[in-house]
Amino acid sequence: MAVQQNYGTGRRKSSTARVFLRKGSGNIVINGRGEGGGITGQAGAIRLGIARALVEYNDTLKSDLRKAGLMTRDAREVERKKVGLRKARRATQFSKR
Repeated sequence: MAVQQNYGTGRRKSSTARVFLRKGSGNIVINGRGEGGGITGQAGAIRLGIARALVEYNDTLKSDLRKAGLMTRDAREVERKKVGLRKARRATQFSKR
């Protein structure tokens, strides 16, 4: 007998979450553990994945989830370091004398 499940993929920064909605007790399990969150990128990816899986389960939820801002992928990525700078935009300290 096949288990009925709904799937959603969420991405944020360099994190990717594969979310499977299955019938159960309502507990959220992450990597086999009942963790309540994590690093910001992972949490954002999980949030988007859950929203997409809910839409696959019930299409009428899409407008409410979109109004709440849960269906939009946050496209911000880490800016790369440039040559001659200490970080992406931070230059070395300037000394006049």
